Amino acid sequence: MEVAVRSNERRERERELRAAGRLPPGQSLTLEWPVKHVGPVPVFRPKTWDFRVFGLVEEQLRLSWEELSNLPQSEVFADMHCVVHWSRFDNHWEGLLATELVKRVKLRPEARHVMVHGENNHTANLPISDFLRPTTIFALRHNGELLTAEHGYPLRLVVPNLYAYKSVKWVRGIEFLDRESPGLWEFNGYHIHGDPFKEQRSSS
Repeated sequence: MEVAVRSNERRERERELRAAGRLPPGQSLTLEWPVKHVGPVPVFRPKTWDFRVFGLVEEQLRLSWEELSNLPQSEVFADMHCVVHWSRFDNHWEGLLATELVKRVKLRPEARHVMVHGENNHTANLPISDFLRPTTIFALRHNGELLTAEHGYPLRLVVPNLYAYKSVKWVRGIEFLDRESPGLWEFNGYHIHGDPFKEQRSSS
């Protein structure tokens, strides 16, 4: 009986979210935070960890963990939509905004796309317009606590307006490009852009 009540409550909440324009087509509400990634969870070594900004910039930037974690921190409240049909609402992220990071480099005029580089050779591509949205954040914390390793600690790029395969865990660098180039999931058939409200799940 209790399970049936919870199921009815979830369906009612889904109807409310869909009516409010927050639940994309083909998605279902989850109160959990499912884990999905490729390869093992990497070991974080703060003394040797670094973060690079490179590609179409006037001068490359390399930050140590101490330098990055001491940059101005911001908060973002946003929903998360996974390509495998679950959505998690009202997430509270804390970290470094992408717009704040870009203040520290000078982009070359031809920079139009971003390749996100993570551990385990994980990459994801983004148009620069999505990267520079005010809700795109390099998150260190989620809902008041440090990210867990399985969810991307020490640093996860969160791009709330796109499917979560664009929100790369264990980020180590950002490369600015002049053209679109597929990342790991895009190369393996996921949509090059990944807008959940357009159901851009696959390239086919």
